[in-house]
Amino acid sequence: MSNTLELLKDLIRRESVTPNDAGCLDLIASRLTPLGFVDERLNFGDTENSWMRRGEVKPLFVFLGHTDVVPVGAMHLWESPPFEPTIRDGNLYGRGAADMKGGIAAFITAVERFVAKNPHHVGSIAIMLTSDEEGAATHGVVKVVDVLEKRGDKIDWCLVGEPSSDKKIGDVIRVGRRGSLCANLTVHGIQGHVAYPELADNPIHNVTPALNELIKEVWDEGNQFFPPTRLQISNINSGAGAENIIPANANVQFNLRFSTELTDDIIKQRTQAILDRHGLKYDLVWRLSGNPFLTQNGELIDATHRAIQSVTGFETLDDTGGGTSDGRFVAPTGAQVIELGALNASIHKVNEHIGVGELEVLSQIYEQILVNLLSTTKKST
Repeated sequence: MSNTLELLKDLIRRESVTPNDAGCLDLIASRLTPLGFVDERLNFGDTENSWMRRGEVKPLFVFLGHTDVVPVGAMHLWESPPFEPTIRDGNLYGRGAADMKGGIAAFITAVERFVAKNPHHVGSIAIMLTSDEEGAATHGVVKVVDVLEKRGDKIDWCLVGEPSSDKKIGDVIRVGRRGSLCANLTVHGIQGHVAYPELADNPIHNVTPALNELIKEVWDEGNQFFPPTRLQISNINSGAGAENIIPANANVQFNLRFSTELTDDIIKQRTQAILDRHGLKYDLVWRLSGNPFLTQNGELIDATHRAIQSVTGFETLDDTGGGTSDGRFVAPTGAQVIELGALNASIHKVNEHIGVGELEVLSQIYEQILVNLLSTTKKST
């Protein structure tokens, strides 16, 4: 049994449902501190965060990940207990196997091998981990990055171990992500009897044409890196508890995943203009989950392409699909950010899993990226 597989099994056994860490950070620190990593805990609220760094000089390479996992869902649908790592048919099953304890295990063992072979590597290596990525993400990486920025710890390269791969390990890397803007819209009317609509003002009827216009709005055409921006309604709620009452309010929740062609301010202005054209009485509360980011080129992408080619023999695809990740908090600092990790087919599902062989390939790729960027044959920048 490989070191990477053993570590992943130990991590899965810890029931770190967001925002709990369940001892994962302590386990990882026990492996890295003997190698010269300084473990700094930067906890906020109910979230545990760790910044483990080896070296004090530039360039600074960071592996970024999260120890928290999503709830297991319908327990009876799991073929084996979700927190008891089980190998079947060449796959390791357990909550977090792919998202993203598999990525963490792979980059920890990659670091261990790299440091053993390159004890005097150039630059610095850091591991940034949080227990608040699958939840609100308000006390995790966003807070750690703020601390680092205030004291001048600038990240040059950041690799997020999120599950980016599609059919085989390394076939896709994320070089950016769309922005995510959430809205909570409350439209106000006048409650009344359905038999006397002239004495009431139905907020559902009033908001429907505006919603139709928002859905049909062409926000942008996208660009060579991002698909067009899309608005999706996720919830509509109204009613006064009886079928013969016109409600006083209607609540609508919607989300826009937006490209680098737009800003959140532009989206807000255009949305409010549409609502105002329909003469609605409303309250609108926005929440920006993250702005879009893009790493178009640079040393990190080049090193990753070469590493994947060296280990697997095939070329990788640069992509910006998927949801959001903690990379959105690092990219605004000027760091080059990419995401490379396990296959994403089973993430957040029952019977989440990762291929045992895939796990080893991922760790080898991570190690080769370090070699390409920080081996003793490289010069510091």
